[in-house]
Amino acid sequence: MATVSEAAKPMPVPAPMDIFAEEERRESYFQLVWQRFKKSKAAIAGGLMVFMLVILAIFADFFSPTDPAALNMQASFTPPSRIHFIDEEGKFHLRPFTYKQTIELDPETFEPIWTEDKSRRYEIKFFVKGWEYKLLGIIPMRWHLLGVEEGGELYLLGTDKMGRDLWGRACRAGRVSLSMSLFATFISIAVGSVLGVVSGYYGGLVDTVLQRFVEFMNSFPQLPLWMALTAVIPKTWGSGTIFVMMATIFALLSWTILAREVRGKAMAFRETDFILAAKEMGASDARIIFIHLYPNCLSHVLVVLTLMIPQIILAEAFLSFLGLGIQEPLVSWGFLMKNAQNLQTLGTHPWIMSPVIFIIIAVLGFNFLGDGLRDAADPYSIV
Repeated sequence: MATVSEAAKPMPVPAPMDIFAEEERRESYFQLVWQRFKKSKAAIAGGLMVFMLVILAIFADFFSPTDPAALNMQASFTPPSRIHFIDEEGKFHLRPFTYKQTIELDPETFEPIWTEDKSRRYEIKFFVKGWEYKLLGIIPMRWHLLGVEEGGELYLLGTDKMGRDLWGRACRAGRVSLSMSLFATFISIAVGSVLGVVSGYYGGLVDTVLQRFVEFMNSFPQLPLWMALTAVIPKTWGSGTIFVMMATIFALLSWTILAREVRGKAMAFRETDFILAAKEMGASDARIIFIHLYPNCLSHVLVVLTLMIPQIILAEAFLSFLGLGIQEPLVSWGFLMKNAQNLQTLGTHPWIMSPVIFIIIAVLGFNFLGDGLRDAADPYSIV
């Protein structure tokens, strides 16, 4: 009986697990990180929250139906406009509308009482022409997302003491709060990560000197030092100089923890095969540090980046609330909270606390995003 030749034998079919393992090996590290990151609903929600704040900050003027820089003392401390769909006669309208608000004084307590003048409706329209501004600071425009008919008013979050729209000012304040936190965080990341990699790679005397310097910087209490440094900034300096100095002050003591963490990762990597092979091939220390070691610590650096930003936002908001941070003409979320220092004013006009909503969304968004990146940065771990 003839035997089947080797060439005629059917090829072995790989097991399903072997196929999946081969496909996983073909995928890059960043593809694996993205696949794991998008499985986290909290991380996706955090990313959307951060993206929403960034869009509102960049296109703040487009989203503002009222000029946030225009002074209107007659509209001082106006409460948020109520949006209606049903008029006083009980008739439903597809297009939302508002009523103009009028103020009266209580005859006994003399407290202001705001009432709606329902004699006329003011319809809310989308993509309307309003006050002029420059898109991205370059393109002159008059288009806005929302607007009301002439003679009406639309204050989504009410107004401040000067009658300025809090919604528009809060959107604009995001430019300063977010950009300052990013700028300060990048300075802190650049200093802390580089010193941490250098300390972990060299070890010995270099590691001892750098770590003693880190401990010396950690010995300073952050909050009192921040308050002292911001208090001595001259008020006569320009807004740009104050912005840079504030960011530098926040970054001054924020890099030490990252330096310690990156040092530990660098010490774990410096004895691995690919580092030893690079040394045997004659690679310089600078090449090993910035081409081999630093990229392997980058995932941890990115996680720390997203978790450090909300800390800087809260620190800036606290100092600006005390009057030690951002000053006019710059506006930040903490600066808008200064009106809430007076308890009597806060009790009468509680809507002046509305900018705190932006701070809460920013802190939660960056923390959710950071937690998702922290889990996704190690795609080979088993959850």
